[in-house]
Amino acid sequence: MKKPLYDETYKRKTVQYVKESGKAVAEVARELKIKDNTLYGWMKKYGGEPEIVAAQTFKSEDHQLRELQKQIRDLQEENEILKKAMHFFAKDRR
Repeated sequence: MKKPLYDETYKRKTVQYVKESGKAVAEVARELKIKDNTLYGWMKKYGGEPEIVAAQTFKSEDHQLRELQKQIRDLQEENEILKKAMHFFAKDRR
């Protein structure tokens, strides 16, 4: 059986659809009759492009809230590390 060829635009739009819809990659692959591994490869290749990242939506408000809370925790941890470093280097000057 001949392997279908997809152009770059179709691949990017498909990846963007996955990000916008919040659906699982496997679910979209079934919808579009594409092999899961093929779509996962496209996600890896195109998923980091700025216009595609900007299109990403969250599955729910709860999911978005958890992501934002995680970002806050990470930033708070980074701030604590920087404060400790600042105090450490300030002591050396005395």
